[in-house]
Amino acid sequence: MSEDIKAKALDIQNLVEYQDDTVVSREVIKKELGTVTFFAFDKGQGLSEHSAPFDAMVQIIDGEAEITISGVKNTVKKGEIIIMPANEPHALQAVNSPYKMILTMIKSN
Repeated sequence: MSEDIKAKALDIQNLVEYQDDTVVSREVIKKELGTVTFFAFDKGQGLSEHSAPFDAMVQIIDGEAEITISGVKNTVKKGEIIIMPANEPHALQAVNSPYKMILTMIKSN
């Protein structure tokens, strides 16, 4: 965990800021068994299809995302979460608006 954010309350809306035509990320916890990363996606930006060997949870904190898991498109809005199961292909896209999210990945032993 970054020393500048340890043991204090944080405003999740301001941990990452939108930047034109890009995806911004900030890892706030990195441990052997998992990570927590904040992302800001400008409209039209995304992460191409990939998979991971562990479960991940996305929580949308601003805007809405199109998250495709194993070919099924899901619209996930502010205040909602979605689980991306281990080894399932998934992609994330800011289609209608920019969005911010928290990605929590839990690795298994």
